Amino acid sequence: MEFVYLLWHTHSDGALLYNEDGKLIGVYNSKENAEEAQSRAEQLNGFKDHREGFEISRNEVDKDEWTSGFVSFT
Repeated sequence: MEFVYLLWHTHSDGALLYNEDGKLIGVYNSKENAEEAQSRAEQLNGFKDHREGFEISRNEVDKDEWTSGFVSFT
């Protein structure tokens, strides 16, 4: 099995339409590379004020991660 590591940042803000803003920062071939990217991103405007919003997820290549449809919020 082959895995990749996705670096996400989520920021909550009541002024936003759905109170949350998510960004995929990048996709990396190792957890170490994702952690290095997080360290770089933590120095950027906006991200440096919301460091708690980072998350690294490990995902298997060529595997469906979302298999149950979706729900719309209005």
